[in-house]
Amino acid sequence: MAVPGASVGPGPKPAATSSSHPPGNARGCGGLDCRLYDSPAKALSAVLAEKPLVLAVGETHAQQGSEGVESATKRFTEQLLPELKGRASDLLLELWLGNSRCQKQVKKVAKKQKVVTKHQAKSDQNEFIALGTAAKHLGIQPHALRPSCKEYDKILKAGPNDVEQMLDMIARLTGNDLLTLAKRNEKDGKDAKLVIAYGGAMHNDLYPRKGLEQWSFGKRVDEATGGHYAALDLIVPEFVKDTKAWRSLAWYPYFKRGQYPGKTRLYHPGKGSWVLVFPAGNAAPAPADAARK
Repeated sequence: MAVPGASVGPGPKPAATSSSHPPGNARGCGGLDCRLYDSPAKALSAVLAEKPLVLAVGETHAQQGSEGVESATKRFTEQLLPELKGRASDLLLELWLGNSRCQKQVKKVAKKQKVVTKHQAKSDQNEFIALGTAAKHLGIQPHALRPSCKEYDKILKAGPNDVEQMLDMIARLTGNDLLTLAKRNEKDGKDAKLVIAYGGAMHNDLYPRKGLEQWSFGKRVDEATGGHYAALDLIVPEFVKDTKAWRSLAWYPYFKRGQYPGKTRLYHPGKGSWVLVFPAGNAAPAPADAARK
């Protein structure tokens, strides 16, 4: 049984450090070292020019009622993942694999997760699975998180802090797996392929807000790889709202809906930290059920 990993919000505000984009013909688009690109793939190329060993991609999960707009997962699968063929060895997904040795605990934790995932689009988990399948077809080995029975017990014993325990586990296990895979690849020297993580846009953060550090593997992996780490958040502009969570993000004051039609924005808030805003208007047909409501 695969259950979706818990993630909250679009991620905390990164440090306001600035650095330059790699050379290129992209033109500027405002603060936080913003640049415009003709496509998401070209924006990704600017990130890959930094030659990371680990590319940790974070998204805001599609919510219920957003079915008429293509999710970040779908866009990554179709527009960005093919660019990583031959350059990436592994893809670690924020999906949990149930442990057959403790099925009762797994089922109880799955019920607790519904509190976190109840507002997410029903297609979220299927799109993560589709991403893994697409990666395998491109020669990129997909992986999921494999919590032990002890990890499930910790969540169940956490009582009202069960969600926090889930977030802690996701960050810890993802960081462990990324470092194992990256260390294996480092043996290939300058020809080493990168490892990709894909999940919620909080766990990959290099500059988490005070008090949230334990829920991010970014700094730990960055230090262990000698700075060869890139955190890339994917933003679907139609999902951005005027709420406290969104306003807390460093790039939000520079974001204007409908600006730069057809262009991909890439913000660079700090060393190793990137925010890719997809072009607006990439909508998918609404499901038949939704159309009748």
